[in-house]
Amino acid sequence: MTSAQVDALQARPTVPTVPHLPWQIFLSEFVGTGLLLLAGLSLVIGMFGPGTPIAGLLPNIAVRRAVSGFLFGSIGAAIALSPVGEYSGAHINPAVTLGFLMMGKLKLRPAFGYVVAQLGGATLGCVPLLLWGKMGASISYGASLPGPGYSTWGVLLGEVATTFGLVASLCVFLAIRSLRRFTPFMIPFLYALMVPLEAAISGTSTNPARSLGPAIVSQNYQGWWIYWIGPFAGTVLAILACSVLARRVEVAKLYYFDRDRGGVFKAMTG
Repeated sequence: MTSAQVDALQARPTVPTVPHLPWQIFLSEFVGTGLLLLAGLSLVIGMFGPGTPIAGLLPNIAVRRAVSGFLFGSIGAAIALSPVGEYSGAHINPAVTLGFLMMGKLKLRPAFGYVVAQLGGATLGCVPLLLWGKMGASISYGASLPGPGYSTWGVLLGEVATTFGLVASLCVFLAIRSLRRFTPFMIPFLYALMVPLEAAISGTSTNPARSLGPAIVSQNYQGWWIYWIGPFAGTVLAILACSVLARRVEVAKLYYFDRDRGGVFKAMTG
């Protein structure tokens, strides 16, 4: 082979390999979900635990639920905007991961990794809630539980409806380019609306990881299956109803859409 041929081979562009998923993605999802549960459920205990001074400041239960929904959603939004959200996309919810899987923005294997990270983070993030002692234990550390007087089907329908609202809203904001950058900011307002309307029925979980963590810590598994079937069914219905919008979603992220270290999110697209 002549020197000219060697130079030509070296100058020829190589085909890039599909990047390996860096461990930071799943670690970030683990941390993000843990922070959501620790901060969010501490908020719930502080606002609804017996003897809380917040009850005196906000005696109207509907108002208190609206405020807690807004603040809980704000915690999720802050995680999406943080470096944690930049690395993982801040799903912090198996139902959201399922939505991205159905959109074709995640392959099955990384989707499974996301869900494992979410469930692990949720469980570990709830352990410090034990420090709330009797106040936390009295409301099962913020566990999602069926409301008294509601049928099983009514509670299940509540989770289907609220998760449908979450995933459909994500489809709208992520699909429309002019709205995309506002996706995290939509979430607090959405929960401020949904929680006072639905919390008495199912607790407005919309997130199997959010329900699993406190259930394990409190050992209260009442209606546990509802908080898996309901959110997943709501997600499936939302993706089917928003199929046109879902096809316009570009990556499996809630923010930092233009940041893709090594093309990893592009490679995860199904």
